[in-house]
Amino acid sequence: MSRGAPGTGTAAVEVEGLRHLYGSREALAGVTFRVSRGEIFGFLGPNGGGKTTLFKILATLMPPTGGTVRLLGRDLQGDLRAVRRGLGVVFQRASVDPKLTVAENLRHHGHLYGLRGPALRAQGHALLTRLGLADRAADLVETLSGGLQRRVELAKGLLPRPDLLLLDEPTTGLDPGARRDFMAHLHERRAGDGVTILLTTHFFEEAERCDRIGILHRGRLVATGAPEDLKGRIGGDVVEVRAKDPEGLRKQIRERFGGEPVLVDGTLRLERPRGHEFARELVEAFPGEVQGVTFGKPTLEDVFVHLTGHRFWGEAPTGGGGT
Repeated sequence: MSRGAPGTGTAAVEVEGLRHLYGSREALAGVTFRVSRGEIFGFLGPNGGGKTTLFKILATLMPPTGGTVRLLGRDLQGDLRAVRRGLGVVFQRASVDPKLTVAENLRHHGHLYGLRGPALRAQGHALLTRLGLADRAADLVETLSGGLQRRVELAKGLLPRPDLLLLDEPTTGLDPGARRDFMAHLHERRAGDGVTILLTTHFFEEAERCDRIGILHRGRLVATGAPEDLKGRIGGDVVEVRAKDPEGLRKQIRERFGGEPVLVDGTLRLERPRGHEFARELVEAFPGEVQGVTFGKPTLEDVFVHLTGHRFWGEAPTGGGGT
């Protein structure tokens, strides 16, 4: 399968009206999106939002209940073996063997794809060099740090030279520095190999490093776009107000300043230009009601609250059978 240059309009992933049910619970509810070849696209959402279900379907691990999926120009209802030849997959749970060396893990993985001999050794060595693991090739995986083990997982995913790399929560369990390092390697591989990368994440800083993201909430895709464009949808700064009587103050703010403050977990949220000035006006207008005010530029978490009316970390799965 041919690779497209980063940023070209050729689609690597085309999903239309994707649905999936676990019994009577709808884990995915008509999800539609498109990922261009050479793009790094991230799905951001809390646990229970539908990310894992979506990943399993895209990785050809289970069929959807409804809708259509095309990967690299091939329909998932067709020849799955042909689709899988173009995929590289990195799972959330470790799939490396800790009792084998780094090189042995790559060699055995390559055998699953029919790779043998000098070609396999050359490809494995090149990957380990690019990922900064060449000097650890003879080390047992169990002796590596969590960040280096994830790099070995990435090397396995890239070994068959996939056109599309799928990663499910790839940096879970890593510290912030290791997460940044891992994302930097993804950008290097996109630039060097032209591979399209689709990942799921619940880390905002990870989502910020993607070309575009899709925000999943309770099985629905509520927005897609570049992180900065999504933050730009918020009308100014985000002002949060703590009050003795949030509902009462909400009514007073609406009558005095207009707009519609949103009550989220006992805190009033407003979106206003020049948030620092508005915060001062609030305190001056309602000195006996306001207990505290914060303001700042919009973040991706603010985008999530803006779109869903819920805090990101307050979300929870609504039932069993997958997320």
